[in-house]
Amino acid sequence: MKLEAVYGLHAVTTLLQRNPEQVIELWIMQGRHDARMQRVLELAQEQQLDVREADKGLMNQKADEGNHQGVIAWRKPVQHKTEKHLPDILDAISGTPLILILDGVTDPHNLGACLRTADAAGVQLVIAPKDKSAPLNATAAKVACGAAEAVPYIQVTNLARTMKDLQQRGIWIVGTAGEAERSIYQQDMKGPMALVMGAEGSGMRRLTREHCDYLVNIPMAGEVSSVNVSVATGICLFEAVRQRSGV
Repeated sequence: MKLEAVYGLHAVTTLLQRNPEQVIELWIMQGRHDARMQRVLELAQEQQLDVREADKGLMNQKADEGNHQGVIAWRKPVQHKTEKHLPDILDAISGTPLILILDGVTDPHNLGACLRTADAAGVQLVIAPKDKSAPLNATAAKVACGAAEAVPYIQVTNLARTMKDLQQRGIWIVGTAGEAERSIYQQDMKGPMALVMGAEGSGMRRLTREHCDYLVNIPMAGEVSSVNVSVATGICLFEAVRQRSGV
């Protein structure tokens, strides 16, 4: 059985807190014994996990980019939630739905950052098409800082059909587009809503755009015409949070 690596202090800590039964072994970099690492070791001891000290070179080799922060958790291959689980996830949402749809986000770093922002904003579900979208790999999970364990990420075969299904459940679809006449600050975002963020540069695909109920833009005051998709996601989601909190 080939084990999966989860690395980074936040990602490993969240894994040990939420799904410790998945972890087989923990690697700690030699010489790393600070307070943040001590918390990881305490969680590992509570679960009676095997802990191994490894040198930096070996850990850099095992982590995709070497940015492991001195800890790697080896876990059983995880069967992530799939499209067949979508109805049950939607049925289980309590309160007013806030969903994020990523259309064409292919960089795992951007996916991880979007998941982290989604978790912070209270998003209950993130949806992406199976084609031309980033996988939930170790890089994405590391950047997400634990959010990959908390927010379901579902890749669907037909995004347009999924959007129709959401609309039939009374969820409004708000898409972001630079040419939209209405700004994100003029849009009512207090009700059941799915926010659609497109890929950097190309934005949403035509069919995705056509299935949106509303199109909004982020006002840009400077010379640049757009911001990174994870930054844009944060701006839009927290405007929804602001409106829903009545501030």
